[in-house]
Amino acid sequence: MFKYVIQLILGFLTLLMSTAISWYEGSEIIDDSLEWKYSTPFSQLFNIEINTGRDISQLDYFVYAAKFQPFFPTIMTVSVIYIFAVLIFFIFQLYRQLAIILSGIISCVGIVSSGIFLNSTTSGGDIFFWITAVGALIFICNTISLWYKKKIQCLRASTST
Repeated sequence: MFKYVIQLILGFLTLLMSTAISWYEGSEIIDDSLEWKYSTPFSQLFNIEINTGRDISQLDYFVYAAKFQPFFPTIMTVSVIYIFAVLIFFIFQLYRQLAIILSGIISCVGIVSSGIFLNSTTSGGDIFFWITAVGALIFICNTISLWYKKKIQCLRASTST
């Protein structure tokens, strides 16, 4: 249990640090009025009319950072994948079926996320396509592996009685 807690703390600290840096880097969109039309999906989703850079949603800062300075947004994404992986392995120790279901759900979310970035026109979008695709593949393999482990344990339990 202790090893999972330490890993989760390190994962969350990495996520927190990379989120703060990504948010700061993405705030450059305030001065880049040419990108307001293309890099503000959350402002458009919330029907925010952008007259000045201060009208832009804070969430759009992350979109801008991911498109043009993808290093720290990539660290954010990798740390989220890592946190979910640690949680899945911890949950598997307690509730095997729940861990398998959650791993499958995360796989599906990864596939959908990679589909969103599939035809990206920026290098940051291409990076996010590959990160989400590989993350989805890892969780698909994880789901199959956990299911197989559970199946083996069930077979062993039934043959020992």
